[in-house]
Amino acid sequence: MKTRYFALILGLAFLAIGILGFIPTMRTVEPDMPAIDQSQHYGLLFGLFAVNWVTNALHLLFGIWGVLAYYSFGAARVYAAVVAVVFAILTVMGFFVGFRILFGTAPLYGNDVWLHAIIAVVAAIFASQSVTEHPSLGLRR
Repeated sequence: MKTRYFALILGLAFLAIGILGFIPTMRTVEPDMPAIDQSQHYGLLFGLFAVNWVTNALHLLFGIWGVLAYYSFGAARVYAAVVAVVFAILTVMGFFVGFRILFGTAPLYGNDVWLHAIIAVVAAIFASQSVTEHPSLGLRR
């Protein structure tokens, strides 16, 4: 799979997740969920991943960016690199109790931690692809 297709597929996935996060029937609320300041649309998406309106909005933004980045290898590579760094930071923050609610704005705990880690690793792989690996661009060594 090429970096451009990665950006497109991840972008579409983020768009879908962002939209689904706003649908009440897609979220469940557990009694032991940590309190959060931004509690609108707060719950477990598919009963697994903690989301709220902030994370839903960020998923939509990353989704739009990914779809737009698909149109250029350079943009897709930058997108993959930023996703790798941001989601690696979110993964690390999810391990520390003080950051699990990201200053009261967004949940970063539970299954979100390992999902963020997987996204970061895969994005880093695609971000590391060089232009010379893409003969369709006419740039061969």
